[in-house]
Amino acid sequence: MKMRRIIGAAGIISLITLGSCGVLFAQGAATPQQVMQKVKDAVTSLEKSKGANLADFDNPKGPWVFADSYIVVQDCDKGTTATHPFVPKLIGKKTVGMQDVKGNFFFVQLCEAGKKPGGGWIEYWFPKPGEKTPSRKLSYALQVQGTSLVALAGIYNDSLKLDDLNKMVGK
Repeated sequence: MKMRRIIGAAGIISLITLGSCGVLFAQGAATPQQVMQKVKDAVTSLEKSKGANLADFDNPKGPWVFADSYIVVQDCDKGTTATHPFVPKLIGKKTVGMQDVKGNFFFVQLCEAGKKPGGGWIEYWFPKPGEKTPSRKLSYALQVQGTSLVALAGIYNDSLKLDDLNKMVGK
């Protein structure tokens, strides 16, 4: 069962990386500050619309795709992906059981981090667009108040410390 989840995750990851390869990285690397601001902007937008604008987040050429990152929205109560600009097949699918190569249930961790006051950062291993080998990825998540939705975006970085990123949350 565990191997199936990892293999299933690898298939989904391949779709993500192949689908996003042409759009991302052409615009430069996002900074942690940019990621946090864009996630906060997404949460504000979702709160104002009461979630009616979810489809806006599925547009690979829309405002929620920036630098080498993009906003994804998870429904933490359902354990599903609510939006994804590059892999529409994920929308509505259970992703709560997906694990990275180190056994991290990263969607569960993203939901937990997002529910903290001010949100939070997590670390997991995920292939960069166009690659098959997982790399260290850091993602920031923040809950949409009054809902089970968490907006998130991430960066690939081998040197940033997770504790330092989470200290930024409180500022």
